[in-house]
Amino acid sequence: MSDETKSPSPQPEGEKPSSDKIAGGISSGTPPPGGAKPPAPSEKPAVAPGATPPKPAAPGEKPAAAAAPAKPAAPAKPAGPTPQPWDSPLVAKLTKQFGSGIQPLTYLGQNYLQVDRSLIPTILQMLRDEEQFDYCVDITAVHYPKREKQFDIVWILYSFSKNERVRVKTQIADAEHIPSAVPIWAAANWLERETFDMFGIQFDGHPDLKRILLPDGWKGHPLRKDYGIIQQDQEWVQINLGIESGQ
Repeated sequence: MSDETKSPSPQPEGEKPSSDKIAGGISSGTPPPGGAKPPAPSEKPAVAPGATPPKPAAPGEKPAAAAAPAKPAAPAKPAGPTPQPWDSPLVAKLTKQFGSGIQPLTYLGQNYLQVDRSLIPTILQMLRDEEQFDYCVDITAVHYPKREKQFDIVWILYSFSKNERVRVKTQIADAEHIPSAVPIWAAANWLERETFDMFGIQFDGHPDLKRILLPDGWKGHPLRKDYGIIQQDQEWVQINLGIESGQ
């Protein structure tokens, strides 16, 4: 029998195909045995031409947080309550007698009369004698240093028979005096002394106008807005206590 007619020798059992065959199959597009595809090359994120690629975070470093969104604008603050005109039988009576010399107002349920300084003794006397405001609860002041008439003086009055309160206010400039209310209410004695001590306001006709909280000789009046909150009369402290004030 000739060589051409001989059948090809069978591949020995267990023999692997040669590497040339595997390579030939991959290069020619033929998938290797088992259907597995060759690994794809690693993909990198696209970077625009000329752009700087992001810098990777250092070991242990947290990635930078995104910028916080802008906070919305705060809503507009609502307008607060304002004084309103006050009307009552007392107001009608006073307005008829004193006209524009008084301005009756109410604020958060508190009724008060803004009174011309020249009318103060007359109106205070009338409120006691004719309207039964027989108790002087307090006399105090408020300081507005930028205003021409820097001080509001306030009398707070109460009527036991009516169970009502009323406030009387007037304005004076610095160094101006106001008549004392001691002849009308004896309780005004110590109340005016306190207002004198804390604000330096002079009450003409007071029987013994001197300090009541601070010692005699103390300089300054602590409830004025231009008196510092930790201010001390260092000279008085040094002379009388023999120490530094520490302020």
